[in-house]
Amino acid sequence: MRTHFNHIALYVADLKRSAAFYANVIQAEIIPDPFRDDRHVWFKIGEHNQLHLIAGSQSPDPGNMHFAFSVSSWDDFLTHLNRFGIRYEDGKGGNGKVRTRPDGVKQIYLQDPDGYWIEINEDRY
Repeated sequence: MRTHFNHIALYVADLKRSAAFYANVIQAEIIPDPFRDDRHVWFKIGEHNQLHLIAGSQSPDPGNMHFAFSVSSWDDFLTHLNRFGIRYEDGKGGNGKVRTRPDGVKQIYLQDPDGYWIEINEDRY
């Protein structure tokens, strides 16, 4: 079982300005985001890597400032975390809970020893 880098998510003050920068200056490809809520703009920044820009939050939380890894076996990875006693949540404070995105992908959030948030998901692309 291996993880691989999936995406980085950044909270931005002005979504339109930041999206224009990444699209026009960096020339990243805009891709569909599953939320379709006018708070997210997703970019493809590598073969299987993404940048997620998120607006509208007053303070960074696990859903706004994080980087993400995908796992090939969701159940095996949760067992692995439990073996190490690693706490995780759904990104909304639901300790030990799993979140399911609108596109059906399961995700959890955990913190590294320095407090950085990491998303783990069962990416399917």
